[in-house]
Amino acid sequence: MYDPSQLRTFLAVAQTLSFTQAARRLGLRQSTVSQHVRRLEDATGRTLFTRDTHTVELTEDGEAMLGFARRILEVHEQASAFFTGTRLRGRLRFGASEDFVLTRLTEILEAFRHDHPEVDLELTVELSGTLHEQLDAGKLDLVLAKRRPEDPRGESVWHDRLVWIGAERLRLDPDRPVPLIVYPPPGITRALAFEALERHGRAWRVACTSGSLNGLIAAARAGLGVMAHSRGLIPPGLFRVPERAGLPELGEVDFVLLHGPRRGRGQGEAAQALAQAILDGGDRLHRSR
Repeated sequence: MYDPSQLRTFLAVAQTLSFTQAARRLGLRQSTVSQHVRRLEDATGRTLFTRDTHTVELTEDGEAMLGFARRILEVHEQASAFFTGTRLRGRLRFGASEDFVLTRLTEILEAFRHDHPEVDLELTVELSGTLHEQLDAGKLDLVLAKRRPEDPRGESVWHDRLVWIGAERLRLDPDRPVPLIVYPPPGITRALAFEALERHGRAWRVACTSGSLNGLIAAARAGLGVMAHSRGLIPPGLFRVPERAGLPELGEVDFVLLHGPRRGRGQGEAAQALAQAILDGGDRLHRSR
């Protein structure tokens, strides 16, 4: 009933909330992306997106279609692999940003291991900046991380805004430096937070540094300060800092997949298969907004 190519297009639009970015990810014209979405809406008899010249948002029916589309594509891939008799092999070195520690990325990896048991998957969890460095050094084959502001590379998984978060009862004194909870260098959100405050002329101090997301969360829950974080990945127990606090806008962020140099056919095919599984299951990587 549902065309897999249309479902992939739907997922790309749902994850990026942009027809333009979805077209870029899929290598299609924007008119083709619009056509795929329209045909899928015709097939379901429901409106999946509300859109105008500036914004794209999922409807309730679109939210429901997310899970269905992902599961349909998973079964489609399993059937294709079974009947073509292809079995991926080799060693795959995959790096994932600390941002995904609290998401359902583990479900995607578990399904990948089930479908491709002969792939030796090695997982590295690190800061986005560190993962970029390791990829450039040839130490990783595939990376899921924030895009570096100066680096246009990467296949967009989704687009999000950065926001300030902290404990619910935290109150900032406008006459004192903003207490910051940050990753160590080369943390991408660390640099963006510093730049935003300096542009705004707001004094700041580092209240906590940790290379672990759990360490940052603990400090934030204790009320030690505020941290810059993806709006779609706000950890439980933390909240957006209200606008009345006067903190500057942090801008937007892209989470992307980046491939390292091909080391062999097996590694390249395994990396492509995992990348596709992440793109198809991208809705699992979001927390409720």
